[in-house]
Amino acid sequence: MPRKGTFFNHYYTIMKRRNFLRNGLATSAFAGISGMTLAQSIPNSSLAAENSFKLKYAPHFGMFKHLAGEDKIDQLKYAADQGFKAWEHNGMKNETVDMQEKIADTMSDLGMEMGVFVAHKIYWSEPSLTTGKQDSKQEFLDQIRESVDVAKRVNARWMTVVPGFVDLRQEHDYQTANVVDALRRASDILEPHGLVMVLEPLNYMNHPGLFLEKAAQAYSICKAVDSPSCKILYDIYHQQITEGNLIPNIDLSWDEIAYFQIGDNPGRKEPTSGEINYKNVFKHIYAKGWEGILGMEHGISRDGKQGELGLIQAYRTVDDFNVS
Repeated sequence: MPRKGTFFNHYYTIMKRRNFLRNGLATSAFAGISGMTLAQSIPNSSLAAENSFKLKYAPHFGMFKHLAGEDKIDQLKYAADQGFKAWEHNGMKNETVDMQEKIADTMSDLGMEMGVFVAHKIYWSEPSLTTGKQDSKQEFLDQIRESVDVAKRVNARWMTVVPGFVDLRQEHDYQTANVVDALRRASDILEPHGLVMVLEPLNYMNHPGLFLEKAAQAYSICKAVDSPSCKILYDIYHQQITEGNLIPNIDLSWDEIAYFQIGDNPGRKEPTSGEINYKNVFKHIYAKGWEGILGMEHGISRDGKQGELGLIQAYRTVDDFNVS
């Protein structure tokens, strides 16, 4: 059902708004606007349809705080008005149950799909799952069980898992076996609920010393775990740094990828801010039949409202591709 909102009935006003969006003039037009934005002045359902993207890009809280305000629900509504069909929230487990339910209800009303949240405590500087120690494994599995309840509450299907730091006292292959064992046990917890943990390889420059770095490594682990509940989170930013060759590596990992995340390099900002040809990458993913979510796990290259409007325009630019 369309959400309520005030609007101008005059056709010329609506067409003028649409022309601003198409021609990229929204940035300058909105720069000085305070209070109610022009996006709130015509029917929200009409805006969402007009602004629709080909792919399900998922912003996160704080990404539209200058345009929509600090309130999380207002940010969700604003994103939906701009045509975004999904959302992700790494810190969902840290929200109160009441807030989790409020977020879920709002997203349901808006027709938005929930992306990833972080499923467990990530050890950034000391070994955990790589050690094979029972206490580390048990802590991880207990947190996966907790995440099942959160996923059900917020209508999420995917949750992020990072195996953690390397164990310098063990050969790499033994560490791999320890990680695979822990993930198999976690898959046993997740499978009955139709939930999926997505393993995220992270680059060695931002996160030195982590066990999981490359897509091929994650691919081999997923094949060893052999469960529909253990797949890859392919973060394009991290993999550009770690190995590059993005499109061929996406193809090689394709049958184990369940989720993408986005960020340009250098800087980990919005597409068009760096060296990655995101229009071609997205065109390729779309042509392969991707129907999943692409999380916008990056910053914004400019501050304030202009930066946030520039972010939206950047996604319109890279989403503007044709597939023959």
